[in-house]
Amino acid sequence: MSTTPRTWKRPPALFTHTGWRRTIYIGAVVYLMLAVQSIEVDWMRVYEGLERGWRFVQGFLVPDFTSRWSDIQSGLIESLTMTMTSTVAGILISVPIGIGAARNLSPMPVYLFCRGIITLSRSFQEIIIAILLVAMFGFGPFAGFLTLAFATIGFLSKLLAEDIEACDAEQIEAVRATGAGWWQVVNYAVQPQVMPRLIGLSLYRLDINFRESAVIGIVGAGGIGATLNTAIDRYEYDSAGAILIIIIAIVLVVEYSSSHVRRWVQ
Repeated sequence: MSTTPRTWKRPPALFTHTGWRRTIYIGAVVYLMLAVQSIEVDWMRVYEGLERGWRFVQGFLVPDFTSRWSDIQSGLIESLTMTMTSTVAGILISVPIGIGAARNLSPMPVYLFCRGIITLSRSFQEIIIAILLVAMFGFGPFAGFLTLAFATIGFLSKLLAEDIEACDAEQIEAVRATGAGWWQVVNYAVQPQVMPRLIGLSLYRLDINFRESAVIGIVGAGGIGATLNTAIDRYEYDSAGAILIIIIAIVLVVEYSSSHVRRWVQ
């Protein structure tokens, strides 16, 4: 017999008293009205922005791949190199940190230390880290490489640690019952359970890093983003449109490839 419920039951209300609900609704509406009124809108700037936006759309519809192709090619190669190297470096560092941040495998001091690294990495958005690293190491792809590798550590370590903590405890206990050491437990009980997920997350992070390489290039961290920023500053919207189309095409290729690899692995 099927146990699927046939009737819908309303979830319990957060505030059961009608007066409290009405007060909260009225307060939210008043706050929204005051917030909207506090926004200072310069309609002349909006009009000028729409005009520039239309010129950009026209350039996007008629992209120019030839005039600045050498710059586009150089920025693209730099961005792809930065993406690959930072992703590989980030994965290599993330694996031990993710294992250390798993509560079911690590002692408390190691757990707290690794969780602290993850929290530090996830506290800042990539572009803020890029600004700091550009100020420290100067303009160029090295700052971009460090930024993406640092962001990869926070992203991958956190998700890997959560996957390890969600592993089947019976398999881990079964391997421990054979007298296996810590490393053998990781290798024979944890690794088979998390490896498909780790590969999928790594490919997903590769996709993210390429898109982020276009963003952090705007603040001087190299890559195709710097070329895009230069094209926009020179009002060469047709070249900027060509760069955006190339970015979209590469992201699509990476997305479809990663989906295929994830299905193959799983």
